[in-house]
Amino acid sequence: MLGLNYTSVSEFILIGFSTFPQHLLPVFFLLFLLMYLFTLLGNLLIMATVWSERSLHTPMYLFLCALSISEILYTFAIIPRMLADLLSTDRSISFMACASQMFFSFMLGFTHSFLLTVMGYDRYVAICHPLRYNVLMSPRGCACLVAWSWAGGLLIGLLVTSAIFHLTFCGLNKVHHFFCHVPPLVKLACGNRVPGVALGVGLVCSMVLLSCFLLILLSYAFIVAAILRIPSAEGRHKAFSTCASHLTVVIVHYSFASVIYVKLTGLHSQQGNILIAITYTILTPFLSPIIFSLRNKELKNAMKKTFLSKLYLSSI
Repeated sequence: MLGLNYTSVSEFILIGFSTFPQHLLPVFFLLFLLMYLFTLLGNLLIMATVWSERSLHTPMYLFLCALSISEILYTFAIIPRMLADLLSTDRSISFMACASQMFFSFMLGFTHSFLLTVMGYDRYVAICHPLRYNVLMSPRGCACLVAWSWAGGLLIGLLVTSAIFHLTFCGLNKVHHFFCHVPPLVKLACGNRVPGVALGVGLVCSMVLLSCFLLILLSYAFIVAAILRIPSAEGRHKAFSTCASHLTVVIVHYSFASVIYVKLTGLHSQQGNILIAITYTILTPFLSPIIFSLRNKELKNAMKKTFLSKLYLSSI
């Protein structure tokens, strides 16, 4: 390969949906647009509720607001471009725009995982060490945890993007995906470093995600042990209800994320890979605000009090 002449790539062409029937693309556009708008609305509603309701000015809801911000930015980095490509014949993206999209998708995706881990720690302290909660989860401590989550996401985004885009891209520039993702871009790279970089990126991402998941599992192991020691059934139910929404989002998030690394029979085609990618880029952010709004009783009541009452008063 080193003895051949290649033309350097200045842009890529995203052809993720090119294998789907053309008459389905407007249907996909409408469906994904509605899901995207609902995701934005749901997260903005959560943030507005927490901001306006003083009883929700607690660490748990501070982390929830940070999670909503990361989801809004994550979907903004991917979905608008995808929606435009669904209705456009020109699906080219510049080299720098592709690198930027990869950076923000990885940074915000891992920030999301770090924040879920921090939220698990918050629930662990609240249930297992309630008397020390105000000390361990002080405003400054919470701000530091959020800052470190964003810093960790920033570091992962920089590492992955710099590793991939320091490879030599030559020859074909058609990316078999709807956004600039690592596996399809690695297939377009040439040189002896490609296998090592691909393996290194995969190991770093897998180890970080697995570490976050194991820390969450450890937190819930202590939480379950503490809940089982509560004598009354009502007390156990009340304690677990504060964790239900977070635990559900964690299960959804890591279930869909794990699908990426599991080679399921019949999903090796390009269409199968695209459908898998849709689950963690569109479906997971779409479900998250629904789960938090419906499974968190305190947040649901605050939404009713804050917004439904205003709608009722305005209609009188």
